[in-house]
Amino acid sequence: MSKDLTFSINSTSESSARTRVSTRGFDLIVDEPEALGGTDHAPNPVEYILAGYAGCINVVAHLVAKELDFELKNFKVDIQGTINPERLFGQSYQERAGYKSLEVVLQTSSEIDPGTRKKWLDEVENRCPVNDNLSNPTPIKFSLN
Repeated sequence: MSKDLTFSINSTSESSARTRVSTRGFDLIVDEPEALGGTDHAPNPVEYILAGYAGCINVVAHLVAKELDFELKNFKVDIQGTINPERLFGQSYQERAGYKSLEVVLQTSSEIDPGTRKKWLDEVENRCPVNDNLSNPTPIKFSLN
């Protein structure tokens, strides 16, 4: 018996830069900044990637902290990445369209001994599904009806 979990979204284009997304009864708006043709009323797709990544790290960090028997206090996740928009706009194909790299900075006021700290960090990085998706190729099948 498979223990796999399946997640899905449905989306509808509201304009060339704005998308309405539904998942599990939640509605999200994806938009672009005005400089990229949007109305700047919601995060853009690559910002949602960072938000999802931070949310995933938060869940796994607390789960692992509990397993290692320490309380994670005042936990913060800051993530930054840089994208070259030239491929997006069809101006150049020399660099990839996605993030060149991501920098993840974790902060906590918890006192964690060095051995536990290393194990915790390793486990968070290893067990976060979004980290796995961003770090490794995931097969994707496109289709058009």
